[in-house]
Amino acid sequence: MKCRHPLHRLAIAAAVTVLAMQAPAQPAEDPFILGVCSHDLHLRDSTSKGVQLLKQAGIESVRTDAHWAFLERRRDQLKVEPHWPKYLAGNEAQGIDSLFILGYGNRFHGDGEKPRSEPVRTAFNRYVAFTAEQFRGRIKHYEIWNEWDVEDPVDPQFTADYARLITDAAGIIRQHDPDAKVLAGAVTTKGIESGFALRLIEAGIMQSVDGLSLHPYVHCRRRGENTPEAWIEWLAGVDMELSRAANKPVPLYLTEMAWPAHQGACGIDETLQAAYLARSFFLARTLPNVRGYWWYDFRNDGTDKREREHNFGLLRQDYSPKPAYQVLEAISPIIKDYQFLGRVEESRNSVLLRFGNDEDQLLVAWSTTDQTRPVTITSAGRSASNLKLLDTAQPDKGWTTAIAWQCPSNADHCAARVELSAFPKILSLGPDSVGSEPLQPISTR
Repeated sequence: MKCRHPLHRLAIAAAVTVLAMQAPAQPAEDPFILGVCSHDLHLRDSTSKGVQLLKQAGIESVRTDAHWAFLERRRDQLKVEPHWPKYLAGNEAQGIDSLFILGYGNRFHGDGEKPRSEPVRTAFNRYVAFTAEQFRGRIKHYEIWNEWDVEDPVDPQFTADYARLITDAAGIIRQHDPDAKVLAGAVTTKGIESGFALRLIEAGIMQSVDGLSLHPYVHCRRRGENTPEAWIEWLAGVDMELSRAANKPVPLYLTEMAWPAHQGACGIDETLQAAYLARSFFLARTLPNVRGYWWYDFRNDGTDKREREHNFGLLRQDYSPKPAYQVLEAISPIIKDYQFLGRVEESRNSVLLRFGNDEDQLLVAWSTTDQTRPVTITSAGRSASNLKLLDTAQPDKGWTTAIAWQCPSNADHCAARVELSAFPKILSLGPDSVGSEPLQPISTR
């Protein structure tokens, strides 16, 4: 759905630079997918509480491991784990789709090594066919292997073997479940930087799959390069490079991405994790080729605050919500139902983005520093109502109208002052902003 520009002309005063407008992005062909990764498929006593929390947060897709080793526990005998259908049914009842990862090796075939030899490839393809047939019509996305590149992201033959596996598996999935979308890659940051993703594109895998999946983590980069803003700048360059190599846009699926909240190297606290979640989801929507974003992961894997792998979740291990969960619940309707219209570039210390749908237009703004930053928003015309605002730093308060427009008696406009912080503030321009004149150039005062 293509959105029109708002009625209001905004002036944002906060710096001495003139603000610039970027051209609105075109909406993606497919709706943006808001997902999470979860391991709950493998809990034999999986609780319905988790499903309810998925639904409540607005999550549309759950990415999980359909381990080859679990489906083939005896050599050449494939069987579905009895609790899997029940778990899928619980998600389906709430309108939540599934993404199955196919892979991880099997000890009966090549001692669990990657399927690079003919006998192991044959066994793997049999597992792929079995899975696609057994779950026909129930799995929205299949992802062929997880992070193949970790072992060796630079060896061309290692890449070529994976490209062959992708081609074979994708054809098998389409034969047994033609409505499922097929993804491949799950390429790590190191693999992206080492050219692994680029070599997959050059090998022609986009002729076989619906999208390339990436795991573009940046939490262990040095200070200044590990923020959502640095991340999206880097990812935009990756997007351009891959599309150039393919000679067409490459649909990108971020099937793992997050910042861990742990005490130690590469860690941040739970509050900043929540702010980064909001900022990264809004920024992901600015790249039309990014078709989905799965936060890793839904629930903490353990309780050790010093262990990185225990602290990626939206929930703690006991299913109690972390700040990141509450923020996602607040922003998910916007991430899913609004289109990105354009970027308002003020300075390196703040980000201002425009979103809209047929009913409303929004300005999403935040400070990229630890300091709050005041901005003044000016309407074109006088306004009788207060400014409607959602502060993701206090998601439990929902939309508020505490900030009044200041309307000088001798002026034909009103102004409102807003303090920006590390958490995005979402400002509604109201239903009257839809379907009217284009946004005028923005200037400072």
